[in-house]
Amino acid sequence: MKKLTSIFSAILVLGLVLAACTTPPAEEMNEAQDAVTRAENDADAVTYAGNTLVRARDALTRMHSEANAKSYEAAKNYASEAISAAEKAISDGKTGAARAREEAAALVNSLSGPLEETASSLSAAQQVEKIDLDFDNLSWQMDSARQNLSDAQECLAANNFSDAVVKSQNTRSIISGINAKLTEATQAVSRKQ
Repeated sequence: MKKLTSIFSAILVLGLVLAACTTPPAEEMNEAQDAVTRAENDADAVTYAGNTLVRARDALTRMHSEANAKSYEAAKNYASEAISAAEKAISDGKTGAARAREEAAALVNSLSGPLEETASSLSAAQQVEKIDLDFDNLSWQMDSARQNLSDAQECLAANNFSDAVVKSQNTRSIISGINAKLTEATQAVSRKQ
């Protein structure tokens, strides 16, 4: 009788194990789908953690393939991988956005001083006799640099970091161009004296 009970218990346990392996891991699969959807709808994850998001989507695709092939243990593993990758994408996205914000702010904030120095140099150059410069064009460029910097500040305030960086780089380029023309013209006047 004890032997029969032991055999029956073993068969029951084996049956439960086999039953567990023959049903799809629906809860895990739903959690994986939800996690990947959250990551796909997170703007920072999409912008700053695209590679990790791709891994999450790939794991989700493999999860579905394994579930369709009735490889439920593998499907469960891919579901776990998809959840982990999706959560990492969201976390990396937040980190990437913070880094982009800091870099954009540093660049935007670094331009006010050089812009005013260039404006002062331009004003001083207008006082130099016989300097060969197109002051109307340079004044227009200064206005353009000021507008670019203002636009960059607005982009930064709106959390549009990539545009803030582009507009800041344009501002820096304009300032650099004006300074190069001022230096060249000043050197030309010095050589004539």
